[in-house]
Amino acid sequence: MTKTHSWEQEVEAIADIIRRRVLDLTIEKQGCYLSQALSSADILATLYAKVLQLGPSEGSNIPPKFPGVPGQSGADYGFGAAYNGPQGDGYDRLLISPAHYAVAIYATLIAVGRMSPESLSQFNTDGSTLEMIGAEHSPGFELTTGSFGQALSQAGGIAMARKLRGEKGRVFVFMSDGELEEGQTWEAIQALAFHKIDNVVVCVDVNGQQVDGLTKDVMNIEPIDARIESFGGTAVKVDGHNVGEIETAINNTPHENGPLFVLAYTNTSQGIPLLDERKPHLHYVRFKNDAEEATFKQFLTDWEREAS
Repeated sequence: MTKTHSWEQEVEAIADIIRRRVLDLTIEKQGCYLSQALSSADILATLYAKVLQLGPSEGSNIPPKFPGVPGQSGADYGFGAAYNGPQGDGYDRLLISPAHYAVAIYATLIAVGRMSPESLSQFNTDGSTLEMIGAEHSPGFELTTGSFGQALSQAGGIAMARKLRGEKGRVFVFMSDGELEEGQTWEAIQALAFHKIDNVVVCVDVNGQQVDGLTKDVMNIEPIDARIESFGGTAVKVDGHNVGEIETAINNTPHENGPLFVLAYTNTSQGIPLLDERKPHLHYVRFKNDAEEATFKQFLTDWEREAS
C-alpha cells in the first residue's frame, strides 16, 4: 500500500532539504549565510510548494554566467525572475528584499525542481550569477533591492500597475525583520495603504537577529503588528516553523484596502541545535577550527542518513 503524505509533511520535507543543502554549502565554502536559511526555510518552502501561483520555470537548469550590465542590448539580459516562470495575468510575482538570503533562495529553487543541484558549484565564484548577495540577474530575484529595504516600495509600483491593467495575481514580498528599522519600509506601508493596494502580501522572517546581535538590542521594532496596523496595513503573527499557520495566514486573512503582513517568528538555529551556543552572533557562520568543522560534517552525515 502506497503511503500518502499531507501537503504539510511534503513542505516540511522541502524545508529540511533547504537547510541541509545550505549547511553542506557552508562546509564546502568555509562560511555562508546559514542562519538565514535555517530561519526562513519553512516560509520559502510554503510559498514555493503551496502558496504561489507560478508557471513553469523559464530559466536554465544550470544558470548562465553573468551577462554584463544592461545596455542597448538589454533585450538579451537574463533576469533571475525567469526561474519563477511567466509574469502575466493570473501569475503571482515574488520579490526578495534581503539580498543576503540569496543562498536560501537558490536552495529553495533546487528543492522544488526549478534549478539543478549542480548549479550550486558556481556559488560565489567569479562570473557566476549565483552571487552571495543576490541581484536582478540572480536566480529567483526579479529586482535588485538596494542595500536593504527597497523591495516593498518596488512591489507597490508593480502591484498598482497590475491593478490598473486589471491583472489577477498577487505580488509577494519576502522580507527580513531588520528591514523594519528602515524608514523607507514605513513610507512604503503608508503609501500601499493610502492607495488601497490590497494585492500585496509580505512575509517577514522575524528571527530577531542581525549582524550586531539581537534586533531588540540594536533597534527595537516591537510591537511590529501594532506599528504596521497604525500605518494602515494588516498584520498577523504566526509560528514561522508551522507551515500550516503560514499558509492559513496568507490565504485566509482579510486585508481589504491595504497590504497583508505575515509576521513569521523564527529560530536562527532551527534544525541545527549545535548553533545555539553561538547565539545571537549567527549573521554569517564560519567554523572556528578543524574540530568544529568535523563536528558539523558528522552532524550533516547523520541528518542525511535519518532523512533517507
